Amino acid sequence: MNATPTVPDTCSTTEAAQRLGMAVRSVQLMVDRGELQAWKTPGGHRRILRSSLDAWLAGRGGAAMAPAAPATAAASGNRPLTLLLIEDSVHFQNLISLVVKRELPEAELHVASDGIAGLAMAGRLEPDVLLIDILLPGIDGAALITSLRSHPQFARSRLIVITALDEAQRAPYAFALAGVPLVHKTALVTDLPPLLAQATAALAELPA
Repeated sequence: MNATPTVPDTCSTTEAAQRLGMAVRSVQLMVDRGELQAWKTPGGHRRILRSSLDAWLAGRGGAAMAPAAPATAAASGNRPLTLLLIEDSVHFQNLISLVVKRELPEAELHVASDGIAGLAMAGRLEPDVLLIDILLPGIDGAALITSLRSHPQFARSRLIVITALDEAQRAPYAFALAGVPLVHKTALVTDLPPLLAQATAALAELPA
């Protein structure tokens, strides 16, 4: 007699997303909000308790949703790719907004004009991509970058530094800029698009 297969007590974020008919990012946010109970493997992968998934479904009518095909953010109800630009120059705010809109038309771009407001917005939005100027009113951009890089809340966020400083002028900030993609303001139109593409590709490869 064949033994009845044992159903695991947990499932992956992808499996939960398929069962709920949602995008993986939506399920991750549900875990972050405490709507689903989960734990992480040593490799950083979420494992969601099926009991909490069943309880959530029961509260929504008791039936599992059919698996959904990939859809746009608006159609699926999923949060769009979220970017936060921290830049005090209105001119460069507008220029970067145009580049982002052209390269990532479905993305949502938020703008802060100083470091203090930017830090507060980053904590509220938990953006997927952060674009930060080094020289900012309210807080030193290098200190802001260092703070964001060391905070677990932003471990998944991709950083892109924007600056008008040349290499010699950036030397005092080398400790904060190590390993961070950087684009000079004179080359935004040509150099920012590939950096945005790299950031979104890196986000897609992060463990669920």
